[in-house]
Amino acid sequence: MTISTATTLSNFVNGEWVTPSGEVKEGLNPADTREVVSSFRQSTSEDVKQALDSAAETFKTWKNTPAPQRGAYLYKIAALMEEEKDELAKTIVQEEGKTYNDAAKEVGYAAGIVKFYAGECRRLKGTLQEADMPNIQIETKPEPLGVVLVVTPWNFPMSIPAWKTAPAIASGNTVVLKPSSETPLTVMKFMDIIQRAGVPAGVVNQVIAPGKLVPEMIHHPSVKAVTFTGSNSVGKKVYAEAAKDMKRCLLEMGGKNPLIVMDDADLDEAVQLAVAGAYGQTGQACTATGRVIVHEKVAKEFTEKLVAKTKEFKVGNGMEEGINMGPQVSESERQSTLDLIQSARDEGATVLTGGKVPEGAAFEHGYFVEPTVISGVKPSMTIAQQEVFGPVNSIIEVRDIDEAIEVANNVDYGLSSSICTKNLEYMNQALAEIEAGIVKVNMTTTGTFFQAPFGGYKQSSTGTFKELGSEALDFYCQYKTRYIKSK
Repeated sequence: MTISTATTLSNFVNGEWVTPSGEVKEGLNPADTREVVSSFRQSTSEDVKQALDSAAETFKTWKNTPAPQRGAYLYKIAALMEEEKDELAKTIVQEEGKTYNDAAKEVGYAAGIVKFYAGECRRLKGTLQEADMPNIQIETKPEPLGVVLVVTPWNFPMSIPAWKTAPAIASGNTVVLKPSSETPLTVMKFMDIIQRAGVPAGVVNQVIAPGKLVPEMIHHPSVKAVTFTGSNSVGKKVYAEAAKDMKRCLLEMGGKNPLIVMDDADLDEAVQLAVAGAYGQTGQACTATGRVIVHEKVAKEFTEKLVAKTKEFKVGNGMEEGINMGPQVSESERQSTLDLIQSARDEGATVLTGGKVPEGAAFEHGYFVEPTVISGVKPSMTIAQQEVFGPVNSIIEVRDIDEAIEVANNVDYGLSSSICTKNLEYMNQALAEIEAGIVKVNMTTTGTFFQAPFGGYKQSSTGTFKELGSEALDFYCQYKTRYIKSK
């Protein structure tokens, strides 16, 4: 029997809720697909054009709003997010599938991001330069770009829209947000908060739309920049479309993030980091631990401890007490994980625990997969090269720090990384030689602080701009150089 708690969703355009005119879709609870969470229509070309035109018209006045006033709206948004943290977290669990604790942390993180950029509104500044001639002043001044197209994924349905939208409007831009069709309800609640915070109509617009409409949204004449987080394959298409019009583009894509465990590491801590990095968020994070590169001297003991810890993990509905890991977001995501696990078996690796769909009535109607440990993985194997985006720890043994770093770098991605060691030489070598935008010591590959810049190397990012931190504002601003002769 189908359980329907469905919320009917709409686009948010020019401060109003507007029903799209495309085909009807339903959003299901990934922990129990008998529950219909949302019902919505997909947008058509005309629907998205209305949102883009609204943002373009509003930009004419919003760009002149003093930055501290823009910051005041952001503070109100953050306060409402914090007040409604429980409801927002439950929505994320219901729609995306992560545990309540992970969802609550995401909401708190998102609110922190919005507050950070509210504060940055009082720190936007240009520069003064010395001129070659007397009575001339040279100054630079940041100015907004215009309409920013924001395309976000399903795995962090609150924090990623927040970390793109907040710096965009702090800089004086207007936004059209196209979230993933897997998690539109969470984003609709974000729009509701923006509306109740009093943000002027048209500053932030949101459309529920299929990915096939993104190219024409990019080419809308009012769109001056596009920022995308998602898969590498889709990101390349976004980049190619933006390049046709020479539009500014910021991509954050996949990762195959290494956790290096050296022979002097605290193995209990290293195991905890591997578990958190690979199984947290059900492994559905671009910074998730994709490979555990272990020194051969401690590989046996580390592996035994990791298997034991993995077997303790409780899988289930994220709203239930004591659950460590929820389902994957969809059947296709689960099947992709299972296919990569099977490829590891086919290529000679050994699945030590997990690797299949859990049995029992509690799992019958959800997209669950067991947390998995695989040993005997070689750097050339498919599972060591491709992003899994599921709860899998793949163990690769190495002889020394040089081989560890060589293996760490032997992938197309370079987003996040970490090394477990007490040895200062190992630490410094890893910090200097790992080819990744984030290198950590004795920490998980996952998790970032929003005051620090975030971005990857190689195929993980466009590499032109950073997200998060004050550095993110550079993407959303253009700098005008002004020469002033006084007499």
